[in-house]
Amino acid sequence: MNRRQLGLGAAVTAFASAMGQAATAQTRDPAAVAFYDRFNDQLARLPAEIQPDIRAFYELNGWRPVWTPERLRALQAAAGRAERHGLSQADYFNFETLAADRDAAEMRTTAAAMGYARVLAEGRVRPETVEDLWEMQKNRVDLPAGLNDALAQSRLVDWFEGLAPTDIGYSNLSAGYVRYRRLIREGGWPAFRQGPTIEPGASDARVPVLIQRLVAEGDLPPADGERLTQQGIVYGPELQAAVRGFQARHGLVADGRIGTGSQRSLSASAEDRARQIALNLERRRWLKREVAPERIEVNTAAAIMVYWKDGRPVHSNRVVCGAPATQTPSLEKPFASVVANPPWYVPASIARNEILPRGPGYLASQNMYVQNGQVIQRAGPTAALGYVKFELRDSYAIFLHDTPSKAVFNLAMRQRSHGCVRVQGAVDFARLLLSPDPALLSEFDTAQDTRETKRIATGREISVRLLYWTAFVDGQGRVAFREDVYSRDAKLAEALGIALSLPKPVDDGARVANDVGP
Repeated sequence: MNRRQLGLGAAVTAFASAMGQAATAQTRDPAAVAFYDRFNDQLARLPAEIQPDIRAFYELNGWRPVWTPERLRALQAAAGRAERHGLSQADYFNFETLAADRDAAEMRTTAAAMGYARVLAEGRVRPETVEDLWEMQKNRVDLPAGLNDALAQSRLVDWFEGLAPTDIGYSNLSAGYVRYRRLIREGGWPAFRQGPTIEPGASDARVPVLIQRLVAEGDLPPADGERLTQQGIVYGPELQAAVRGFQARHGLVADGRIGTGSQRSLSASAEDRARQIALNLERRRWLKREVAPERIEVNTAAAIMVYWKDGRPVHSNRVVCGAPATQTPSLEKPFASVVANPPWYVPASIARNEILPRGPGYLASQNMYVQNGQVIQRAGPTAALGYVKFELRDSYAIFLHDTPSKAVFNLAMRQRSHGCVRVQGAVDFARLLLSPDPALLSEFDTAQDTRETKRIATGREISVRLLYWTAFVDGQGRVAFREDVYSRDAKLAEALGIALSLPKPVDDGARVANDVGP
């Protein structure tokens, strides 16, 4: 035990002793009256936003002090788990300071406990303040009642841990954060120097550092790393395979060539990656804990879609999301119908800026026409919406759809649309969603055969969630990272007062031509 831990233990013991005396005294009317008499003065010294919760909590407790020595030890144990959530205990609890002011300690301890609970349950910042459009279902918890019950049932630690998300996505990412913090304490990994592309088979002085970098995060087993280091500076087949795994984990083209994008990802420090994980844990805390067992989730940072059925992921696709200038927002909306062979009613801004200036010849070549001032593209093989559209309710004209531009799905950076989500294999995905009802599936297949435009209800509402995860755990249990293409990590980090230096995205598809669509 180090000196700080000894000092902290002594402070908590002293504070616990004082609170124990207060708790014993509360059984006598004069002590209860004294606590009640100074309650409003102590409450007024706390931040205004938490005063209603503090008042509600003590009303449930008969306006009496609650922090016995045993409860304080439980609170200290709960505070000691803050790192699991990407948080610092020091930001919420300073038991030495609390012990120094015996008169204020009781209520300030409650305020600290309530503030920490609020962060676990709902996050540190309001999402609307760091994203231009965020419409998801927020998590809401009755903290005064919850804390009261937790104390009464002697389950304080369990209550705090249950406030944070308990799904496997959060739990795995939390474990990843703890692992990266351990890496940092052990010295992290050496800095990778950016320079010319390292081609397969070449020799490069950066190879030893590359090996250490891959071993640190688990892309290369330590024994293999030691053996390859002894072989010199040749970028050979084994090391190339490990690099391809690293590239796939970072959403890069997994070709084994260590170019600009790969070098930028390799140059990120362990501290930067840990902070990026912490930001994504914060985003997950914003969300309502109960999710529909059948849902479609789109990670707009990774440009990947996952379909959940009966609470399990059963299907995934690549997608194309909004470009940085026309971002796909964070939305949660119901989807209840597909449109086979949809025409495209071109939004006025796209028509004005990208289509009408090209003249009548371009409109004719794209099977477009103007009706009552609206540019419309007829359904067909070259239509921007492809052969199917997935309609979302009240979604700001954001929807999922097919596309004739299939080559874009092969790009690493697939943030290229005007905000809508283009789905790889969209027709087959529509058939999967309609398959529970053979009649609806037959109706869709007939429309596809005849190329008739037809709206087909799914017979049930399916939740669609458009999310922004730049750090998540992949199917192999590894923490995967994506570039902050929408700069939302940077904005959230600024709001939280976190210094952040992340790799800049590299657009590998800038020369894709005639890519017009919503």
